[in-house]
Amino acid sequence: MTASHNNRQGRTNGGQMITETSAVTFRQNLGEMLNQVQYRHDSVVINKDGKPVAALVDARLFQRIRRMQNRFDALCQRIEAGYADVPEVEGLAEIEAAVALERVRMSFFASKD
Repeated sequence: MTASHNNRQGRTNGGQMITETSAVTFRQNLGEMLNQVQYRHDSVVINKDGKPVAALVDARLFQRIRRMQNRFDALCQRIEAGYADVPEVEGLAEIEAAVALERVRMSFFASKD
């Protein structure tokens, strides 16, 4: 991929490259971008009309994302089941109280700095 493609690039904490490219450029350079993802474990964000619409990531990362999504879904189901008998108004009030308490706690510790 040459610089004339007007792609934006940046590195992740792990050193992998994240490239942002247009859908047209992606189509024109599919083979090269597949190699970039497969062999260098980089990622490609595909933009359409200047907005990200898809990402190409290596298969290992995709599997990790799927496992994390499954764990998150299971956790959400457990939380939902645990609060199934709590009326919505009561649950929202409990959340608001916890948020307010945390804000007070954070402002207290911020004033100590």
